[in-house]
Amino acid sequence: MNFGQSIGFLVFLISLYVVWQIRQLILLIFMAMIFAVAFNRLVRFLLSFNFSRKYATLFVSVLSLIIINILVVVILPPFVEQFQLLINSLPRVWEAINPTLEEFYSNYLEGTFFIPSFNDIISNYSSLGSDLVNNFLVVFSNVVAVTLQILFVVFLTVVFLLNPRRYRHYCLKLFPSFYRRRAAEIFDKSEVAIVSWLNGILINCLFIGSLSGIGLLVFQVKLVLVHALLAGLLNFIPNIGPAISVVFPVMIALLDSPWKIVAILIWYFIIQNIESYWLTPKVMAHKVSLLPAVTLFAQIFFAQAFGVIGLLLALPLTVVVKTWVDELLFKDILDRWV
Repeated sequence: MNFGQSIGFLVFLISLYVVWQIRQLILLIFMAMIFAVAFNRLVRFLLSFNFSRKYATLFVSVLSLIIINILVVVILPPFVEQFQLLINSLPRVWEAINPTLEEFYSNYLEGTFFIPSFNDIISNYSSLGSDLVNNFLVVFSNVVAVTLQILFVVFLTVVFLLNPRRYRHYCLKLFPSFYRRRAAEIFDKSEVAIVSWLNGILINCLFIGSLSGIGLLVFQVKLVLVHALLAGLLNFIPNIGPAISVVFPVMIALLDSPWKIVAILIWYFIIQNIESYWLTPKVMAHKVSLLPAVTLFAQIFFAQAFGVIGLLLALPLTVVVKTWVDELLFKDILDRWV
């Protein structure tokens, strides 16, 4: 390795270090790109009616804000009210299951680990509350940081929508000249995969939330709205989300009738199997098929590397990575290797 190659390799390592240090910023940019890809389909539709891109982007942005405000006004107040009732029910749930846990502990697991009493939990919550009061500035700064991140993503989304070709052109400049046309094709396939994933996940969430709500209404489980919304929203996180969503209605059913617990578990199991083996292959049309083990590994990896944002973006990141691995590594390198 000569001096020039050594300098180039050193610059490459420094670049990797810089990219790793700003990984949260890169994730926010990726999130804005996902929104821009999704909204760009609507903008293109308006362009067919002789809208200019500027007015089409403005129309889509205003329409999105109106829809978000309507959802916030109509759904958020009852959701917050029911969620508060759910939180207030947690002490009663603990009191209901604590005798069973203590009996199981004394009979089988005594000396293995410590099961806290309800009073211990209350005291811990009290100390936690005092810590939150003492660290008010930390909590406030975190809220401000999240708000600024949301505004940053919104700003970037609008900027990308106003002139997507220019930003795409600069991204293609990062590739060698002989590979730019091929890179443009992979960009197109990545866009199709992202849109397919977005359409699929939105339909799946509506499906899961609606059927969960219908089943809970039939079983006469309380706080149906919060359970159905949580089931739909948590479906954005495969494997982990559905398992978490079933916990809340089971806790409420525990305070009502034990038979409802079995009914809820069976109903949620049926819904998830219909979604996994019938709905997802239909709506995704096999364009973004991911192996379950790959999905789980991606969630764990991105959550460990990037935190909560990484967990939320694990699936779209995996979809894009899969597209580039299939096209760049397999088709362009390995399949042509003689």
